[in-house]
Amino acid sequence: MIGEVRARWVQAGRSGRYLLGTLLNATVTLVAAPLLCAPSLAAPWAERHRRRAGALLGRPVGPRPRALRRDLVWLVTQVATGLPAGILALLCLGNLLLTLVVTVGWWAFPPSDPPRLLLLGVRIDSWAPALTVNLAQFLLLAALASLALPPLARIHARCCLAVLAPSPTEQLAARVTELTRTRADVLQAHGAELRRIERDLHDGTQARLVAIAMRLAVAGESLPQDPDAAAALVGQARAETEEAMTELRSVIRAIYPPVLADQGLVGALGTLATRAGVPTRIDVGELGEVPAAVEAVAYFAVTEALANIARHSRATKAAVHVTCDGARLSAEITDDGTGAADASRGSGLDGIRRRAAALDGTMKISSPPGGPTNITVELPCV
Repeated sequence: MIGEVRARWVQAGRSGRYLLGTLLNATVTLVAAPLLCAPSLAAPWAERHRRRAGALLGRPVGPRPRALRRDLVWLVTQVATGLPAGILALLCLGNLLLTLVVTVGWWAFPPSDPPRLLLLGVRIDSWAPALTVNLAQFLLLAALASLALPPLARIHARCCLAVLAPSPTEQLAARVTELTRTRADVLQAHGAELRRIERDLHDGTQARLVAIAMRLAVAGESLPQDPDAAAALVGQARAETEEAMTELRSVIRAIYPPVLADQGLVGALGTLATRAGVPTRIDVGELGEVPAAVEAVAYFAVTEALANIARHSRATKAAVHVTCDGARLSAEITDDGTGAADASRGSGLDGIRRRAAALDGTMKISSPPGGPTNITVELPCV
């Protein structure tokens, strides 16, 4: 019960701060409207309110295309809704503060003009009404604040997000832009992967096969005159053949891990955990039918994440949690390391992001300095 009351008070205080800030912003908007109509000022002013509203509602606020008309509509809406909502919050919170002041300082007023409570209209001229009537007004105002301010703040925040939300046409344009960029990244990554495979085959497997062919040719020529030397060359060719097969398997594994085809994603992740550089717990829910491309991206994402943990995080343990609700597969990788992971620093995390984006998926990173690090990869399954 006490915890619930405390949570309600915290929410009311947060809503009160939001509404008082809204009153200040609406006043600034009203006074500086001619300046805020300029595109260079209207857009950041509107974005500031979007971030405030998103923080109050606990919603992530992503980037949006600039729309001057929508920003100007918000200036009018901010004045029309922010001023009355903020004034109501100011009256409620101001009377709370005044009630406390009157309770402890009524004796400082002249006897001929004792203070009067604004809400109840009772004059305070002794300690009895100061401690009873004031307490009643304080509790009444506190109840009013806890009941009225949070929904009022949420209504204003939703209004802000609704007015400033991109239109369906703008959302479609942004989506097309994102898919175009993702497609370019995928093509670039695909080209780089093909070049890497070509180099691996040319410099590794092909070179070994050429050496094997030359040894076998020399062995064939020397067999009649020196059978022992020919046998030694055949033995060397056999050893190089095994090494070439090992390199070829490594190249194939980079294209599509055979363990995925043999054991599926569950078995592949279990095998991966045994080779991780830190103790890793694997938790895989019921996946059902998952497309092979999704399995491959999820496997490579977990592989890269665990490799980063072993190389950079100084973690003592890691965990992988994979679930699928039929529409999306989610892979969450956590560790107790030092944190501060950043995909922009090229630590392999950007590769995970690009692999996920190739399937219209997403990657989110939460890695504050000092840890822990949480990487979530979501991939569509349909």
